[in-house]
Amino acid sequence: MRRLLALALSLGLVAAAGASPAVAQSSDDQTETQIGQQEYQALQQKGEIISSSPYYAILNPIAQQIKRVADPQYFHPFSFILVHESQPNAFAVPGGNVYVTDSLIKFVQNREELAGVLCHETSHDIHHDVLNLYKKEQRVATTYELTDVLANVLTGGRASGIINAVAQYSFNYQTLHFSRDVEAAADAKGAQTCAEAGSNPWGMVWLFKHFETIDQSNPPEFMSDHPSDQARIAALEHEFASDPALFGRYKDDIAAATPLNASAAHREATASSQHSSPERRSTSQPFGPGSGYKF
Repeated sequence: MRRLLALALSLGLVAAAGASPAVAQSSDDQTETQIGQQEYQALQQKGEIISSSPYYAILNPIAQQIKRVADPQYFHPFSFILVHESQPNAFAVPGGNVYVTDSLIKFVQNREELAGVLCHETSHDIHHDVLNLYKKEQRVATTYELTDVLANVLTGGRASGIINAVAQYSFNYQTLHFSRDVEAAADAKGAQTCAEAGSNPWGMVWLFKHFETIDQSNPPEFMSDHPSDQARIAALEHEFASDPALFGRYKDDIAAATPLNASAAHREATASSQHSSPERRSTSQPFGPGSGYKF
């Protein structure tokens, strides 16, 4: 929810900047490009972007395979960029940038798991989820504000505390539902992208099972407004069964997965970090406004 509010602020600033007649006629695609540029600049200023790392030798070949399928479906070619964060994660930003944390490269067990994350993230941009969700939230927020005011007027303000609390709970529930809906849709689309790109989409299921091994008393932040791992696994299994022509050649056999040489890359990255530029500076702070959807 905090991320969505931050994104709303970012979108509001973009809208405010469009006061001139020329910008007022900008398309949604141009708006998404502006958001993406602002986010990249913000991450760059914070030193979170990793411009050079042995991890790119792992990321880039998988990204190129996915781009062949995803790029024709979006108005801008996708770019896959490493960032530093303590938790395994990835997030898509409007405009085609997909950010992957170095912690995720170390966390995934195989090539198919990493590909599943990247395919999922491209889906958010292909579906224009950030812009669409912002518009939905604005409509929902306006509806609940009007209902709250009317209810307070009708009761003479005598039950304003209860009414306000109920209205806020309803708004939070509704926006959470939107978020879970788009995550489920991104899973389904991501599985299709992986399969069409020649990567085993069962990697997404293997990754969710891997996440279940994380200490659930302190789960990653992104899991707070996502469907449960079990729900996502069940939905993906249903997706695979529903389209045997696309998914039938892929098997749920993690023993056949392609391992990543992340440990060797990690040693190289650790050794080179002593000579890293300021752009590689480590930070424990969460990503700023406009961070988009996280995996």
